[in-house]
Amino acid sequence: MKVLRTEIPDVMVLEPQVHQDARGFFLESYNRRSFRDATGIDTEFVQDNLVFSVRNVLRGLHYQIRQAQGKLVYAAAGEIFDVAVDLRANSPTFARWVGVTLTGGGHRMIWIPPGFAHGYLALSEHTIVFYKTTDYYAPEHERAIRWNDPDLAIRWPLETPPIVSDKDRDAGMFRSAELFD
Repeated sequence: MKVLRTEIPDVMVLEPQVHQDARGFFLESYNRRSFRDATGIDTEFVQDNLVFSVRNVLRGLHYQIRQAQGKLVYAAAGEIFDVAVDLRANSPTFARWVGVTLTGGGHRMIWIPPGFAHGYLALSEHTIVFYKTTDYYAPEHERAIRWNDPDLAIRWPLETPPIVSDKDRDAGMFRSAELFD
């Protein structure tokens, strides 16, 4: 597994070894030992999520203030623009964001550690996103920051206004967000 550090070093792009031939391909999407050896992070994933979206759906920016989730995100089909925002108040990269394009054929994954808000935009007609989390979904601790918050100034690759849920449309602004210590 190859690790590429982003502008926020704790957020990493992972490139698994892909075995490809005329039949197709095989890759090991997750191996705890390989993940630990490549990233230096020994974590346990407790939940897997699978999300289908159509083009221009924007999901996020979501996080859990308690039971904070680390996420290992993989685009199984289609293409997404995936974003992580550092909400760790004492971090040198606090309030910064990083965005990475993930594609079903590209086989790259992104590791988003606990303490980050996460969101993504579906860039292709249909997307299937698979992600593992380090803690269970806890709706009572879920928080959201508006995807177009001017203080964050995320450069989403939008051509038209995105399709968002009511929850995401009504999300609070970064200035009033609950943060991590």
